[in-house]
Amino acid sequence: MANQFSRLDQIFSALADPTRRAIVMRLCAGEASVGELADPFDMALPSFMKHIHVLETSGLVLSEKSGRVRTCRLSPDALLGAEEWFQQQRAIWEARLDRFEAYVMQLKKERAATKRPSRTTKRKGSE
Repeated sequence: MANQFSRLDQIFSALADPTRRAIVMRLCAGEASVGELADPFDMALPSFMKHIHVLETSGLVLSEKSGRVRTCRLSPDALLGAEEWFQQQRAIWEARLDRFEAYVMQLKKERAATKRPSRTTKRKGSE
């Protein structure tokens, strides 16, 4: 369980940076060389490689070197843990909201019941 949260922490940490999110979005379109990925960013290649390393460590990106070119590709299976976590959170919050809705409906019924005139109360002009 701790290992699962460690991996989840790595994924969320990797995606917390806008540069790394942009890299992931670019890789959604297909694999690319590090040079192609680095081109739109105004930073030195060693700095850019640190972003690639973080993405690789998290498992979101896989890379391989062929000659002098390092090619990166997305590893979507890495997001399965995050997806499961989001589904668990959604189920928890939907259950909480359902209970809250039931509570509000109960309060509305109780309020409506206290506002109704009783049958024993005489109405004006009915004498």
